[in-house]
Amino acid sequence: MDAATLGLLELGGVFFVLGVVGRLAGRIGLSPIPLYLLGGLAFGNGGLISLGDIGDFSDLAADIGVVLLLLLLGLEYSAAELMTGLRRSWFGGVLDVVLNAAPGAGLALLLGWGPVGALVMAGVTYSSSTGIIAKVLLDLGRYGNRETPVVLSILVFEDLAMAVYLPILTAVIGGVSVLGGFEAVGIALLAVSVVLVIALRYGRFVSALVSSPDKETFLLKMLGAALLVAGLAQALQVSAAVGAFLLGIAVSGATARSAAKLLEPLRDLFAAIFFVVFGLNTDIATIPPVLGWALALALVSTVTKIITGVIAARHANVARMGQLRAGTTLVARGEFSIVIAGLAVAAGAVNGELAAMASAYVLIMAILGPVLAKVAEPGARGLQDRVARRRNRRRRARAERLSGTEPDVAETRSGDPGGDGELRAGPGGSSEPAGE
Repeated sequence: MDAATLGLLELGGVFFVLGVVGRLAGRIGLSPIPLYLLGGLAFGNGGLISLGDIGDFSDLAADIGVVLLLLLLGLEYSAAELMTGLRRSWFGGVLDVVLNAAPGAGLALLLGWGPVGALVMAGVTYSSSTGIIAKVLLDLGRYGNRETPVVLSILVFEDLAMAVYLPILTAVIGGVSVLGGFEAVGIALLAVSVVLVIALRYGRFVSALVSSPDKETFLLKMLGAALLVAGLAQALQVSAAVGAFLLGIAVSGATARSAAKLLEPLRDLFAAIFFVVFGLNTDIATIPPVLGWALALALVSTVTKIITGVIAARHANVARMGQLRAGTTLVARGEFSIVIAGLAVAAGAVNGELAAMASAYVLIMAILGPVLAKVAEPGARGLQDRVARRRNRRRRARAERLSGTEPDVAETRSGDPGGDGELRAGPGGSSEPAGE
């Protein structure tokens, strides 16, 4: 069988399996990202089946997937919304950096991965998954909740922080000098500033340049512009992903909404390939040795994200239950964490253990995040009700002792819907609630 035929068969099989696992993820209420990663691990080094004839296509498709992910993320915001979100979210954003970059950096240093590994892992644990969180908010009907603007503001802050972090990371993993690193950051900040000014003052001209009444023409112009800007950003030592994100910000209004609707299927296709390729490039045999550390890191970073959301929501005068919802919603990690680890592994700046750690960590967090966001509030309300019932029983018992009357068993049980009002004989023949 010739290489082209084998490549078509392998590629068709991969796409079909991705469709099946995506449907399965939708049925069980999870993000498909962890299943895509598992699929890549199954077809990669040490997996069940080895794919050897679609490497060039899959690598390029994965790069396009990153560009489209960030482009459509940028299309969700206007420059004015980004500036407003930045002003509102600075407190929660700074707290987010401090609390959630530290666990990854600390673990990397503990495992001997050096400063470069620490920088990479700091980004892996810092960034929440915008895609997973957006789906969680939609599925749970929380778009109109009081805490949702706090969550979105923190995500916007993270996106802007990535515009600074990714050029630094690119410079460091590329072996650029300290001066070169500062130069890359300066270029990134200048690019961000220029794009924001263009988007605020001349966004309508950018939108007019890529817009077209014909869908085919519009798609070609928008996709071509995204790849051109991403390539130019890469040439300037700024991440291609950041370039695509900035282009998305510059396109606004009806043009942005139409572009997002038109590009969504392409984004989903190429983004799925990106996650699969990351799994393909990870040797599954390297995961069991780091699984324990990945679980420990997941536990610590879950707590730090919840603390971030709770404090940020409290700072915005959100009620307690809303604070809990904000914290648990932010737990999920996903696309950015994989992008960061993927950049470092592709550049050969870190060892395979870090890629295995990132894969295991994202798998855990991508599953845990949506589940925790769904069950945390009902669980907290149930615990709250149980504590309130116990407190009420204690108050009644104390009041009855002070009044010198003997509590009535039937009344006590009828006032205790939880069925925990069974009495037992106490000293001197008095009766006290059992288990108190």
